[in-house]
Amino acid sequence: MANEYSIDGATLRQRIEAMPEDCILFRSDFPEYHTEFVGSVLSELTTEGMLVKIAHGIYAKPRNSRFGVVLPSVDKVVQAIAVRDNAEVLPSGMTALNALGLSTQVPMNYTYLTTGSERTINLSNRKVVLKRGVPKNFCYSTRLISLLVQALKALKKENIGKGDLNIIRQLISKETDKETLIKDVDMMPAWMKRIIKPMLTA
Repeated sequence: MANEYSIDGATLRQRIEAMPEDCILFRSDFPEYHTEFVGSVLSELTTEGMLVKIAHGIYAKPRNSRFGVVLPSVDKVVQAIAVRDNAEVLPSGMTALNALGLSTQVPMNYTYLTTGSERTINLSNRKVVLKRGVPKNFCYSTRLISLLVQALKALKKENIGKGDLNIIRQLISKETDKETLIKDVDMMPAWMKRIIKPMLTA
């Protein structure tokens, strides 16, 4: 490996400049450079407006639209963290309800279950909480059922209305892999299975 101080600074800048818009990068993405050097380059690019620091050690290369600078979504940031940590993540609570369209309320705090380490990240004015989830939460093959289990758990059986059932029915009908869907539904908690199973043949 080259000496950490002898690497041309332009090389790191060029690498970051060549990255696509809407991407997320971490200070730890460049282990071949000295950490202080990486920090100074990221700081310079942030001052210049090419990057936006969205949390400690996490940067985004924003997309420019006619409405101004657009940052990656919270979900995209969380997915990037999961990839970096070699972990799985799953929206839970209000975040899961929102992801499925079962709630129009945009959460101020986002909650995710993870197979990685627990942490709380402050993204601008929003808090993202990653909580350790039990393996059972990650046993489903379809993202829809993984999300539905979390959403229904948050909604609670007594609060499920006709409008919610209609939305769930539409989501089920759009799922193309029916065989995998049936297997997933069979693994749902009993009370959820009683609600969802009739929708498979509707």
